[in-house]
Amino acid sequence: MTSFTQTLGAAWQRTGSLLCVGLDPEPTKFPAALAGRGDAIFEFCRDIVDATAPYACSFKPQIAYFAARRAEDQLEALIAHVHEKHPGLPVILDAKRGDIGSTAEQYAREAFERFKADAVTVNPYMGFDSIEPWLAHKGKGVIVLCRTSNPGGSDLQFLETGGRPLYQVVADLAANKWNASRELGLVVGATFPKEIETVRAIVGDMPLLIPGIGAQGGDVEATVKAGRTANGTGMLINSSRAIIYASKGEDYAQAAATAAKETRDRINTFR
Repeated sequence: MTSFTQTLGAAWQRTGSLLCVGLDPEPTKFPAALAGRGDAIFEFCRDIVDATAPYACSFKPQIAYFAARRAEDQLEALIAHVHEKHPGLPVILDAKRGDIGSTAEQYAREAFERFKADAVTVNPYMGFDSIEPWLAHKGKGVIVLCRTSNPGGSDLQFLETGGRPLYQVVADLAANKWNASRELGLVVGATFPKEIETVRAIVGDMPLLIPGIGAQGGDVEATVKAGRTANGTGMLINSSRAIIYASKGEDYAQAAATAAKETRDRINTFR
């Protein structure tokens, strides 16, 4: 079985892309042709995936956009579609789960056995026993929240702990104590390039999922220069709304492809 980090490393090399396309389907923003259709979320996301796959290294569906509309079956179908039609492009389920013991085990089963995700985002606030159940799923990626892109992240992530900010403690734990599986990654927002550079120095070549470019305004050049590894990879730079809603018309898929290509090319300018 090929592991998440192996699949991701191969995808970086094969595609020449560090772009992760986020899938946050909001039916009110869909083109008119999809209005009222029971499978509209799947159809929209499938079209976006097929159009942007040539320019992406991965996809990141956000589970809340599916669950809120009772569309978990469409999420299952979407991930299966990516695996079938675009093999080698890993799917990261953005769920930000954070619980302990048997509850975390059930969340892990949901992500990896039901949805068949290749990796998942998790919240480390409750400590290692909230991370450990995810690691029981061999070859699956676990991407830990570290320095998030939202302004309120500083409320906790910058608290001093033993003389350094909490986000740096999380990075150190993830890289040096929790990562026996070698399948861990970290979420670090593009809105904080200096913190990206700091985290990279702590964790070495560990994969970084970096949201915050595009609609959130993160600087692409600063992000790439802060987060790249020695071989010019190491990052999944996520863009969601700026790509999937590049057009609200019938050309939405082609517009998404154009936006994805432009984003990939801009990222590569600074690698």
